[in-house]
Amino acid sequence: MEKRISGKTGLMALIGSPIGHSGSPAMYNYSFEKLGLDYAYLAFDVKVDGVEKAIEAMKTLHVKGCNVTMPCKNEAAKYMDELSPAARIIGAVNTIVEKDGKLMGYITDGEGFVDNLRDHGVEIAGNKITVCGGGGAAAAIQVQCALEGAREISVFNIKDEFFDRTLRLAEKIRQEKPGCVINVYDIEDMEIMRREIASSQVFANATIVGMKPMEEQSVVKDVSMFHPGLVVVDAVYNPKETKLLREAKEAGCTCIDGQGMLVWQGAAAFKLFTGLDMPVEGVKELLFK
Repeated sequence: MEKRISGKTGLMALIGSPIGHSGSPAMYNYSFEKLGLDYAYLAFDVKVDGVEKAIEAMKTLHVKGCNVTMPCKNEAAKYMDELSPAARIIGAVNTIVEKDGKLMGYITDGEGFVDNLRDHGVEIAGNKITVCGGGGAAAAIQVQCALEGAREISVFNIKDEFFDRTLRLAEKIRQEKPGCVINVYDIEDMEIMRREIASSQVFANATIVGMKPMEEQSVVKDVSMFHPGLVVVDAVYNPKETKLLREAKEAGCTCIDGQGMLVWQGAAAFKLFTGLDMPVEGVKELLFK
């Protein structure tokens, strides 16, 4: 990289905390070099109370693009000049683009989910999806699926003090896309989950269940809920094959792991940054070989 950095090299960045584990610098710098783009991408450890100053610095240094990771996504949205429809509904951004002196905020996590499905020949439009989770990834998936024309969305989340947040998001989606039926249920209600999965074409885990060190756990407690023809998707990417996917595969489901979602959300941001397509296959090999 040092051979291609010059006084004209543009800066792009990632902010959040912690960021030491992030694969984003490798993904974007590989792509810039592959496509001959004069940019460099760096990660900066920024906590929530430093977001406003970081975004001011972004303006001062003419940073053309910035990714935002946890726990800064909601805070960063407050300082945008404009928000994409999905970012506006969720109230969070993971991608910031400078355009004509204005900062535009986007959330590409849901796009990554939908594009990962599409990469495997699965379309969400007209279909029903059941989603487990109420955090940032789950919210992005719900919103993007509604925007992409999902017929119905059933959401299962822990019935804790944050359950109302899931209900509020569902109401926002109803207002934005009245043609999409969306319902929220307690994740502990296995009989309702069985019913909803039975009538779904796609089932998605957007919780951390299945991620190390919980790799021997699954949000689906009874494998008889799976049925042939069901597409089962896991947002967890480490391990690549979670217990959920292993058991769904044994039941005859089509299974899609979370590594593709990680790459495709980055590809959506890359397109916003540069107007070009990320070399996705090369990135997959770089990150997951």
